[in-house]
Amino acid sequence: MTERPALNPPNASLAIGDLPSDPAADTGHLNQLARALRIESRQVLGFPGNLDFALEELAPLLRVFFNNVGDPYSPDASNIGAKPYELAVLEYFAGMAGALPSEVYGYVASSSSEALLHGLATARQTLPTAAVYACDQAHYSVRRACELLRLELVTVASLADGSMDAADLHLQAMRRRRSGDGAIVAATCGTTMRGAVDDIVELRSAAEAAGRVYVHVDAAGGGLVAAHTHPQPRWSIAHGADSLNISGHKILGMPVPAGVSLVRRELLPETAAAEYIGATDRTLACSRSGLATLLLWARLRSLGRSGMAALISRCQDVAAYAVNRLELAGADPGRFPGSLTVTFARPPAWVVDKWHLACTGTLAHLVAVGHVTYAAVDELAADLAAARWEAAA
Repeated sequence: MTERPALNPPNASLAIGDLPSDPAADTGHLNQLARALRIESRQVLGFPGNLDFALEELAPLLRVFFNNVGDPYSPDASNIGAKPYELAVLEYFAGMAGALPSEVYGYVASSSSEALLHGLATARQTLPTAAVYACDQAHYSVRRACELLRLELVTVASLADGSMDAADLHLQAMRRRRSGDGAIVAATCGTTMRGAVDDIVELRSAAEAAGRVYVHVDAAGGGLVAAHTHPQPRWSIAHGADSLNISGHKILGMPVPAGVSLVRRELLPETAAAEYIGATDRTLACSRSGLATLLLWARLRSLGRSGMAALISRCQDVAAYAVNRLELAGADPGRFPGSLTVTFARPPAWVVDKWHLACTGTLAHLVAVGHVTYAAVDELAADLAAARWEAAA
């Protein structure tokens, strides 16, 4: 077995001392780390970040400070950002979610978790005393957002496929119907472990027993996939979502994390301009990475809508192939329709470590994003078959 490269040096060698270090040596260390990560990337099957991208031509951007301050739609006093590019990115994602740019407010966030927090903060402003109803399969960032916002979190059961159980949601909402506080439904498009997609039309109807309903969709991992799946599931602004968050790096592939927040414009109050920055600001961050916006724009432009559709189609083909290969390996695979996520029986630790698999209880999964190849699936299937024979011996 080929020895895997060391991804991280000992902590002592990274210490920042009193005197300047040798820039050439430090650059060499960083380049070595980058090379090791590139080699390792073909075996990262369990996590949804697409590692197949090439943006080296944009290296000159690292010599410029791009700070998008305040709202993307507002000029600001510094004028050293990339807001026109941000508006182009937001127009793309609005269209993907079935909304006109004029119908939604959006911004490029540091991550999809920040964008989720922005959506739930808007929900709290809209329904100040409502509880949040989230599936037991929801991402842990939903719970964390509720803790930060001091929102009551009601856990709703999931169905066998990993989606939220609308019947259980209705029962939970019925228990609170007399309060008239309403309900904030935190739906998911692409659940963490199974890649399941909640039907938000069904969930909104189920939650109406509690009063007025606000639906936020965590579409970090599945929004781009759902938008290019036929028939399209009911997941987006077009299907009644009030807000949603989506990852900018998971499906697309980016050298830095990024997220996009979209909120129905009428739900956000008008914010007066802040004199210091000379801009309005309804974001959570104020100062935001213009560099992330430019990288997002470049990736989207390089694909176009047709290229994005082709990327998603190819990833779905790899996921379907993985189901067949893992079935032959005796790994008991499962897949939500259209999803890039394939679950299977949790293998021994050596297989988990080799392929960077994500595991929960007795389940493991792979996510067939852009860098995952048919050959890698074949090798994983061979390892799973070998592990099965070892266990039987």
